[in-house]
Amino acid sequence: MSSLADMRLLQLASQALPVGGYSHSQGLEAAIEAGSVRDEASVAAWIRDLLEFCIASFEVPYLLALHRAWSADDWSSVAARNEEFLASRETAELRAASVQMGYSLRSLLMQLPDVPAALAEPLACLREPSLPCVWTAAAVAWRIGCADMLRGYLWSWAENQVLVAVKTLPMGQSAGQRVLFAAAAEIAQLLDAQTLDAQIQGGQIHGQTLADPPPPLAGLSNFAPGLAIASARHETQYSRLFRS
Repeated sequence: MSSLADMRLLQLASQALPVGGYSHSQGLEAAIEAGSVRDEASVAAWIRDLLEFCIASFEVPYLLALHRAWSADDWSSVAARNEEFLASRETAELRAASVQMGYSLRSLLMQLPDVPAALAEPLACLREPSLPCVWTAAAVAWRIGCADMLRGYLWSWAENQVLVAVKTLPMGQSAGQRVLFAAAAEIAQLLDAQTLDAQIQGGQIHGQTLADPPPPLAGLSNFAPGLAIASARHETQYSRLFRS
């Protein structure tokens, strides 16, 4: 990746990116309210479990498929993968969070240079753009490769979860950095330079190089009932800091 693309990735993954990520906890606030997440160890376990059961097994393959669809100018696949991803969100809040951040990122991209018109036009036609869909479009526009795009996406997600925990729990900054330190190691292992464990078939994970075609999407799973329950409870939570 070029130095410019590297800088664009840092901008895309920054918490300063004005897409509203800071206003969403992705169900974590409800888990804290219920007491299932209450300290440094349980925050680390929450992040680790979501990485394994939701992100690696579902979102990573969709990010790969969307990145390749944008790269190939396959607009029908882009639209289909976007709709499928939104349909996979278990609650109204999780779906709304993805659409809100996707819409905000799309609006931002339209005001920045270096977004080709050939890519901006189909992006503008999406009625409800999900965050992964617009994120991968930005990566393609800024010539960010698949592996680096995934690293930025997962780091941004993990950092957001740690910030939510630090804001909500009696947990200090040092504890938050320890959780993030461990999450970074797990992300690095997931996105090994040689193989990407992103193909799910019959409950088995098969190694796939990033140069290979995107994995089949029909057999993917993001089965995480605890997350769905926490998010559903958050919709009626009396006192809360976050929108999801």
